Amino acid sequence: MDVIANFLNSIKTAGFVNKESVIIPHSKLKTAVAELLKNEGYIKTYKIHEDGAKKTLEIVLSYNDKSPRIQGIQRISHSSKRVYRSVSKIYPVKYGAGTAVLSTPKGILTDKEARKEMVGGELLFTIW
Repeated sequence: MDVIANFLNSIKTAGFVNKESVIIPHSKLKTAVAELLKNEGYIKTYKIHEDGAKKTLEIVLSYNDKSPRIQGIQRISHSSKRVYRSVSKIYPVKYGAGTAVLSTPKGILTDKEARKEMVGGELLFTIW
């Protein structure tokens, strides 16, 4: 079960049916990815809700006019096939209109941040 793919698919599907927000199970990785998506403007905000021992993550979606801000997501690295990129092999997505998300030794970074920090890592997904 690929938790990142399920997380991304939930966000994309909720946007296409014009939902205000989506609630998913919480994890530290999902929170880090949500923070990155918020900083890049793909989502408005996120909140962590605690109900006893169970934590959930509520993601408030962002829209351009009536269309969702997230138009497409492509999962690159899977649990059975990891894809790693050195800093010299990290290229812009959709001629700079999209974003690649990497898991690096310095944390979860975008392609622009990874090139600036001069660090490579596992290419998780691209989003546009």
